[in-house]
Amino acid sequence: MAVPDFQSLMLPLLRLAGDGLEHAFKDAVGVIADEFQLTPQDREELLPSSSRTTLFYNRLAWAKTHMTMAGLLESPRRGVFCITARGRDVLARNPLRVDMKTLQQYPEYGQARRGETVGPEIASVPTISVSEELTPEETMEQAHLSLRSGLARELLEIILQCSPAFFELLIVKLMIKMGYGGSREEAGRAVGRSGDGGIDGVINEDRLGLDAIYLQAKRWSNVVGRPDIQQFVGALAGQRASKGVFITTSRYTQEAKDYAASSNYKVVLIDGERLADLMIEHDLGVSVAATYQLKRIDSDFFSEE
Repeated sequence: MAVPDFQSLMLPLLRLAGDGLEHAFKDAVGVIADEFQLTPQDREELLPSSSRTTLFYNRLAWAKTHMTMAGLLESPRRGVFCITARGRDVLARNPLRVDMKTLQQYPEYGQARRGETVGPEIASVPTISVSEELTPEETMEQAHLSLRSGLARELLEIILQCSPAFFELLIVKLMIKMGYGGSREEAGRAVGRSGDGGIDGVINEDRLGLDAIYLQAKRWSNVVGRPDIQQFVGALAGQRASKGVFITTSRYTQEAKDYAASSNYKVVLIDGERLADLMIEHDLGVSVAATYQLKRIDSDFFSEE
């Protein structure tokens, strides 16, 4: 099954603590994952913006945080949690679900979410403001992806208004930005002339030009079909080349993709969506408008061992 949302994890975590014992949170992660019968893939799925934090760990941690703010759980020491008298009262009602609506009946919960002064048992919990289903990290990631998607669309709209010559130069610059040709400006050039035999640019992968990547640029709104790729492969053969990159602002038919994949030549197809993503990733035609840093506790700093 898919990783449950953080509210669906509240009751199982509260039940786990219902034995009245202290529990290490890292152990609870495995126990709750087993209860939901999560697959190894589910357990290892990472937050999109993180190479270290798993989605399940993040959601379970926020389930604990919310219940701590409401006074159902408490943390007697770092990395450990246990149930409170209030938490036992909630379990005694045999609820079918514990979620944010359940927690809102406790004044401390609303105070903690608004950043107001709260009791000592929850004073160390961070102020948060999240949607009903997403954790704060997921909310930020969703907003980031939405902004990036809008930027990508805007990039393609601007590119379509540019001249073919500018687009040819753009893809050469992109290839160099990506590291082809050793990031040397002189390693790439736009052919920029009619009758180019289907070649719009060349990237020399070594200083002597013994190995080269040939480029074809199509600033189109129309779908690129198999005949266009066949023509490009023919141009590669005419140059006695073995590698080529075909870049378009639109997309490819399945027949075009199949032909490129089965060709004896190494041909990479980049559509408009991928083109915009690469430009954003390599800071070509875009600049940083704002930077936000998401920080976490450095556990090593507080280790007294």
